[in-house]
Amino acid sequence: MLKGKSIVVTGGGSGLGAAASKAFAREGAKIAVLDLDEAAAKHTANEIMAEGGEAIFQKVNVVDKKSVFLAGDIIAEQFGGIDVWMNCAGVSKILPFLDCTEEIWDFMLDINLKGGFFCCQSAVTHMLKSNGGVIINLSSQSGKKAGSHYQAYCASKFGVIGLTQSIALEFAKQGIRANAICPGVVQTPMWDKQVHEYAKKRNLQPEEVMPYFCKTIPMGRVASYKNFTDMAIFLASDKSEYMTGQALNLTGGSIMF
Repeated sequence: MLKGKSIVVTGGGSGLGAAASKAFAREGAKIAVLDLDEAAAKHTANEIMAEGGEAIFQKVNVVDKKSVFLAGDIIAEQFGGIDVWMNCAGVSKILPFLDCTEEIWDFMLDINLKGGFFCCQSAVTHMLKSNGGVIINLSSQSGKKAGSHYQAYCASKFGVIGLTQSIALEFAKQGIRANAICPGVVQTPMWDKQVHEYAKKRNLQPEEVMPYFCKTIPMGRVASYKNFTDMAIFLASDKSEYMTGQALNLTGGSIMF
């Protein structure tokens, strides 16, 4: 469905970003893997090439506008343009509201929201030159419904949806579509790092966290990587050509609005 398309994925070195990068490549796309961790980005690109796909990688700090725009320019020149830009770079922290420092707040908002803003600006700049393109932003179920101990994360992910809708409205007539994916729980490396924080919040043992989620999700399980990549492929492809400004839930029924 994506044969010949050039796709940029931030946060492509691990987790959902790496999964999306490899899934896009299997659909025939050329992939630019961007990540602050250069070794991780290279690893994802090498995995794609080992399967016969086409990929490049770059170390990029999404909070550094110059770094983001330089990467966009290099990719557009090498690939002959940018068709799809997916923003998966992100961070999360679970802690009580009064324990959230200004430094933690700024860190979360910078990476999750300002970084996405810079990336979208770079994407739009190149997509306007080629009369269209697709932006896919990663929000969260926490961007639809707030939860305690997620103050900065919720603020950033609600913001991602607003950013996505604003871009969709402004550039619809120029053929640029922007949508967001709002996953619930997916057992990624980021979740593994914060499972102790969530366990503390719920007064659980770390090994009890995932079974707890499965009990609270109507479909009885957390999302798989394939659930996520199937939605990403749909949004990146022409199958969703009349869809823009949407924030699609991927929560197993936990969120229905």
